[in-house]
Amino acid sequence: MSKENPYAPFLGDHEPLKVLPATARKIEAILEELGAERVDQPPHPGKWCAREIVCHFADCEIVFGFRLRQTLSESHHILQPFDQEKWAAHYSSYGALDALSTFHAVRSWNLALILSLPAEAHTKPVVHPERGPMTFQTIVETMAGHDLNHLRQLESIAKRFAPEKSAVGMGE
Repeated sequence: MSKENPYAPFLGDHEPLKVLPATARKIEAILEELGAERVDQPPHPGKWCAREIVCHFADCEIVFGFRLRQTLSESHHILQPFDQEKWAAHYSSYGALDALSTFHAVRSWNLALILSLPAEAHTKPVVHPERGPMTFQTIVETMAGHDLNHLRQLESIAKRFAPEKSAVGMGE
């Protein structure tokens, strides 16, 4: 596993700039499949439900956007880590669709920035205090791997809690 990008195994050979624009629509489709009545069902005690995962997507997209912009605008910048569990303590205040809307808007804004940059901007260095030196591109790759990791979790929840008509013949 890459120390700089703990989500590298999820990214694998996927192109980040193909993953990033597709994520919001995939989340939307999973939420539609899951249905509003199941969005708050955690897959196991102590695990996040689908709504909480979508809230996490929204929060992380805000953080990634800030990190991208600070990397570009500051020399020798050190990124600020955050405790996702402490941020998640407030997720009961948010609905899944509002979180998805926030994620989609901020992702679109971040993609506009990423796609507007010359190639050399992607090599701009930055330091994560827990992961060490990385580049702007590492942040982009981390975003995509993070997406794929949490999309996998959402897909698993949807499969587990899909409406009964979807479970017929699935051997459950």
